[in-house]
Amino acid sequence: MRLSQFHLRTEKETPADAELVSHKLMLKAGMLRKLGAGIYTWSPLGLRVLRKVETVVREEMDAAGAIELLMPTIQPRELWEQTDRWQKFGPQLLKVKDRKEQEFCYAPTAEEVVTDFARGELASYKQLPVNFYQIQTKFRDEIRPRFGVMRSREFLMKDAYSFDIDEAGMAASYQAMHAAYTRIFTRLGLEFRAVQADSGAIGGDASQEFHVLAESGEDALVFSTGSDYAANVEAARAAAPAPRAAASETMRRVDTPTQKTCEDVAALLDIPMARTVKSVALFAGKTFVLALVRGDHAVNEIKLAKVAGLADYRMATEAEIAEYLGSTPGFLGPIGAAKAIRVIADPEVAALADFVVGANAAGFHIAGVNWGRDLPEPETVADIRDVVEGDRAEDGGTLKLVRGIEVGHVFQLGRKYAEAMDFKVLDANGKATVPFMGCYGVGVSRIVAAAIEQNHDANGIVWPTAMAPWQVAVCVINPKGEAHVAEAADALYRELRESGFDVALDDRGLRPGAMFADIELIGVPHRVVVSGRGLEAGTFEYRARSASESENLDRAALLARLRGCRFSEQ
Repeated sequence: MRLSQFHLRTEKETPADAELVSHKLMLKAGMLRKLGAGIYTWSPLGLRVLRKVETVVREEMDAAGAIELLMPTIQPRELWEQTDRWQKFGPQLLKVKDRKEQEFCYAPTAEEVVTDFARGELASYKQLPVNFYQIQTKFRDEIRPRFGVMRSREFLMKDAYSFDIDEAGMAASYQAMHAAYTRIFTRLGLEFRAVQADSGAIGGDASQEFHVLAESGEDALVFSTGSDYAANVEAARAAAPAPRAAASETMRRVDTPTQKTCEDVAALLDIPMARTVKSVALFAGKTFVLALVRGDHAVNEIKLAKVAGLADYRMATEAEIAEYLGSTPGFLGPIGAAKAIRVIADPEVAALADFVVGANAAGFHIAGVNWGRDLPEPETVADIRDVVEGDRAEDGGTLKLVRGIEVGHVFQLGRKYAEAMDFKVLDANGKATVPFMGCYGVGVSRIVAAAIEQNHDANGIVWPTAMAPWQVAVCVINPKGEAHVAEAADALYRELRESGFDVALDDRGLRPGAMFADIELIGVPHRVVVSGRGLEAGTFEYRARSASESENLDRAALLARLRGCRFSEQ
């Protein structure tokens, strides 16, 4: 590609409204232009990178046996009502009407459409297993789109859906996609981790997320030092606590006139926060619930919603707290409630002895509390807290926390969508049976931003070779003033292309400083400078994007270096 014939427009100033590095650099490099909130036009440069990611995704999906199709982005309401997701998906679902007042949504995902397609195409176990995939635009009406394409409303996604005759087949398809995703992110040159995850709005029995590791990541990830265990903080589990110690204190009421937090109470009583208990008041249906976690822990809302009976819980109001506990926030506890309540204790709380809780009276707490003696054993014991750095892992290791950017997600859906949409096939005995499904998503456009978050420096983007808009940039010094320099650069450009390199020839005639700044900003991995001085010496100036110094190499050495780099990066 000759840059004199290509649209490349970079910016010198950092956009004021950009927060993340990826957003700033994509705008400065001219990869994106904002059209509306969370909606972007991809420039020719940005599209080159996006297509590089698409190519790797498509090649690995094809290699894994998935079959590409293309489904509509506009989906009828009727399909979503069959799965009961028209309302349940929430305000992220963009709903529209046509001229006949019929309702549709702009696809945020495609489980309904692909199941509708499959039930019209698949009739027998002999057609299974099968996996259909597409690379298609999606839209989710984010309440606060931000960070460029990291959290945009419109985005490019690869979504795949497997169909199997039984659960074992579904598990095999799931593992095949897990392996394909591992190859995708490895080929793209990204540092990533697969973690156990919550299935969220998609549903299903099991799921894993693939995260690009980056300090700016929105998601907290947990991994063990003792094995390859890793999980999103929403799903992470710590080892069970040690058995409960015997009671050694008498229960007593203590004055805490202004101490409303566990931290303040612990400081006043000169005890560790781990001996205090935080009481969170909830309402689930018609039941008042008190969820208990240690004072140094936080309630995990995702885990809490998975406790039986709490799927649609909400926080209790101050009026409800007064009615059921006879108290005000800051002094709540499971002892002496005014009305019947349900108590749910985290395992760490259930294992406590001689702990401190609110007294359900303003200005007071109760110390020296013990289960079985001072209050009944908790009605429900369930893991409802976030793990923290340093927790013991179930494998014997220690849990560590890192940040990650989710770029892929694989689900075992089971029969959820097939049952809801009355999709059946004949099994080997000629009996109609509901097939098992899997769902597998890759955020193609999000990968681009995630890669930048992980690979950049003060001068701009440092692309992994597989994602770079070009592998090599041949920069010409004074092409209009020195014809022999332009001819030599053109000859090198053609030679590299014929050798299989993806090359950009920077023949725009810019001054060296401005030209080099552009090439560094857009992240081309290898830069070769052709100048009159170099030609006189029989050399080219070569510099890798990640290197701090340039080298002068003759033609043979240059070609050998580039071929060696390409081989090592594949």
